[in-house]
Amino acid sequence: MISSGSELVKYYHNVLEIMIFFPFIFFDIADLKEQITLFKGVLLTCCVFFMYFRRRIYGPNLIDVPVKSYMRLLFEEVLNPFYVFQVCSIILWTIDNYYYYASCILIISILSISISLHEIRKQSTTLRNMLVKGTLSNGCLLFISEEQCVSSLDLVPGDCLIIPQEGLLLPCDAALLGGECLVNESMLTGESVPVLKTSLPSADGRFSADSERRHTLFCGTQLIQAKGGRSDGTGAVAVVTSTGFFTAKGRLVSSILYPQPTNFRFYRDAAKFLLFLAAIALGGTVYSVVLLVRFKASWLELVVRSLDIVTIVVPPALPAALTTGTIYAQRRLKKLGVFCISPPRINISGKVSVFCFDKTGTLTEEGLDVWGVMEGGPAGFSELVPDPRRLNPGPMLSGLACCHTVALLRGQPLGDPLELKMFQSTGWTLQEPEADGLDSEFGDHRVLAIMRPPPQLEPGVGGAVAIVGRFPFSSTLQRMSVVTVAPGGQSLLCRPETVPVHFSSTLGHFSADGLRVLALGYKPLDANTDFRNLTFLGLLMMKNLVKPESAEVINMLRLANLRTVMVTGDNILTAVNVAKSCGMVGSDEKVIFVKATPHTPHSTPTLRFSLGDGGSAQDNTEAGFGYHLAVNGRSFAALCDHFPEYLPKVLMRTTVFARMAPEQKTQLVKELQKLNYRVGMCGDGANDCGALRAADVGVSLSEAEASVASPFTSKTENISCVPLLIREGRCSLVTSFSLFRYMALYSLIQFCSVLILYTMQTNLSDLQFLFCDLVLVTLLAIVMGRGGPSSALHPSRPPASLLALPVLGSLFIHTCVIVTGQVVALLLTTSQDWYVPLNATRPGEDNWPNPEDSSVFALSGFQYIIMAVVVTKGHPHKEPLYRNGEEHLSVTDVHIILSEGLMKRSALPLYYVWFCFQSLWNNTPHQL
Repeated sequence: MISSGSELVKYYHNVLEIMIFFPFIFFDIADLKEQITLFKGVLLTCCVFFMYFRRRIYGPNLIDVPVKSYMRLLFEEVLNPFYVFQVCSIILWTIDNYYYYASCILIISILSISISLHEIRKQSTTLRNMLVKGTLSNGCLLFISEEQCVSSLDLVPGDCLIIPQEGLLLPCDAALLGGECLVNESMLTGESVPVLKTSLPSADGRFSADSERRHTLFCGTQLIQAKGGRSDGTGAVAVVTSTGFFTAKGRLVSSILYPQPTNFRFYRDAAKFLLFLAAIALGGTVYSVVLLVRFKASWLELVVRSLDIVTIVVPPALPAALTTGTIYAQRRLKKLGVFCISPPRINISGKVSVFCFDKTGTLTEEGLDVWGVMEGGPAGFSELVPDPRRLNPGPMLSGLACCHTVALLRGQPLGDPLELKMFQSTGWTLQEPEADGLDSEFGDHRVLAIMRPPPQLEPGVGGAVAIVGRFPFSSTLQRMSVVTVAPGGQSLLCRPETVPVHFSSTLGHFSADGLRVLALGYKPLDANTDFRNLTFLGLLMMKNLVKPESAEVINMLRLANLRTVMVTGDNILTAVNVAKSCGMVGSDEKVIFVKATPHTPHSTPTLRFSLGDGGSAQDNTEAGFGYHLAVNGRSFAALCDHFPEYLPKVLMRTTVFARMAPEQKTQLVKELQKLNYRVGMCGDGANDCGALRAADVGVSLSEAEASVASPFTSKTENISCVPLLIREGRCSLVTSFSLFRYMALYSLIQFCSVLILYTMQTNLSDLQFLFCDLVLVTLLAIVMGRGGPSSALHPSRPPASLLALPVLGSLFIHTCVIVTGQVVALLLTTSQDWYVPLNATRPGEDNWPNPEDSSVFALSGFQYIIMAVVVTKGHPHKEPLYRNGEEHLSVTDVHIILSEGLMKRSALPLYYVWFCFQSLWNNTPHQL
């Protein structure tokens, strides 16, 4: 079975096994080490023969969205079960001489199909043009002895691509072999800060784009600038690793074109309920056949009347009605800056039971402020220095100034906010080399950047430092490092490893205060470098303030019985402090740390619980509701591997997940979903992309209008969009419930009316059907969906099951009341002195109007109106009915029209009905 999102990926057949297919591997990255080795000398892509051979196999490098012809779209659209049912119904009504109604439905269906075809074609064309525009360009390939410019369509895995200094919009995935690139990845990840990509180091093992993201350039991302990759120090060189739909952008486009099916109980129950209505229709058909045979009807009339029952009981407009609430909710969200690329997720957001939040940039401010510096050594720590400028010249000050990936763009420093603050706090100046990057001041090393101290430093004490190698921060390793060169050629490597005597207690003290703590270290380098046993330099403390909206939103969610969870890559003590600051953990609640260790050759797996303020959790006999668990990434991995029986219990009580790698965030979301949680996830960066897509409701905080990183994108850079989305989701879900019940009751009302009139050898007229279906039901169904959400989140969540006993019970009671009312109305009519029975020898249309038909039609018309009011729920998840001006006015209007028509026995004022529709469309109130 081919999974969803893999429909546009090439597969090959394994001839050794029957019916076994594998994804088509474009390029064996296991040989990339050889490619890098070649680059260090004379880099070659391949000979011309193999280049054309690979192009013939792989095809063009194009993310080609298929744009189907109108005829094919029409064929596929008409084959939709909804339209097949509509076509059959129109044919049936035409045979039965219901020309007016059949003509109206035909016109509506043609308009609906035309609009649908136009929108599908327009969306496909727009997406295709956007992708082609972002892919078609010229690339420069490097061969044994020459460069050659080719179209991006001709790129294949294994080609070596030259990236110009001014950058480009990358048309493929590529591994960076030489130089550095500043990349804007906002289109893929929603991350607004440009990312510095460095060249791939030589290493054994198979290359993986996911694990080597800092060295991988992704298709569709904008390369802002490139440098240090060629002999003259300009541009960069990369090897193409994936093309077409095998790229990161291609996989995302494929997931948009072929999304995973939504596993939501409401939609499953809707299909089951349609089968239940079909069973009722079968019973009604049998009853009508018995009556028609008894009345000696012709075979044609018997077939037509029996099938007519099916078109009445199973409403063909039900699927369209169910989307009404979602469409209105999507429009309201867009006005408030929340954009949605997956409308079915709006209803699912109404059932979210746990919401996970990233910390940095989501709960806390994106930027950090330097709080202080402490130098350290074997003897302990020095006094706290609030301003790094006051440090004595030496390795600590140089480390703060150099250990970063900040780059200059048009003279302005650009990079990670934390690194930018750290660098700026030293007062040093960043200077980028010219031309080939070789600098005699630093022993003719190829220099990436030069850090110069402020002029006021004493001459001869410290000096400029050149950065010759950078290893950006790795979420897996939880560290970053740089290689620097001092004047004369001495190299330093800055990485945290060794610690002073009181390191743990000092780190715990500052982390518990909510500070972001970074450790710095260095070591002289030689040809046989060992990356251990560094000399510890000290600690840098940075304050990350909680956003003012975070505490208010978290409190709002907790009052609504929505569980909130923090998932961060930061230190566990810092994360706990932020959780207390924003209200996830109450001031009177304890935190228990879960510590799990994996199996090692010298020890067995262990699982321990300890209170945050010391002591053991087992020593306390109080119940668990006053406690929260906190787990770090290493313990989470050990729990999954060695203690799976305890994992569900831990997940149900854990509020803080710290030191979590990006793949662990995704795994956490999936584990929570296994516990039948509807999981929401809110984040703002590349590390959250996997979790955002895996969650039932993913919200990306991004300045972009829409991001493929998640179903929802909020332009508001705080979590205030979360309760807004949940309120709209609950409102939409309640509206869908109300419309489903109304459409079901509408079918049952008309079903009862027709069967009662069949018993009396008559039926509703064509105009009566038209008035009920188009004027009453359609108008009321449209305005019912316009009701907005309530102003506050309620502790209870709306139901998601249509087959629950309360729903089915209310439908049964309403149906009994409807049937009783119509039968009583008919009996009252036939008991009057002026009543004259129908002439059974005359055809049906010659018996109109008649008392039986008029009484049943009149009462059923009011039943449609009454049921629209009855099933429209307001509190606690929607505004009350009187706040929905359109529905209130529409109910009043159709009530007056129906009453006026019955009292005067006159034709319906169609011009007024048209005015009602027109004013509703223009979103303006209408009055009599």
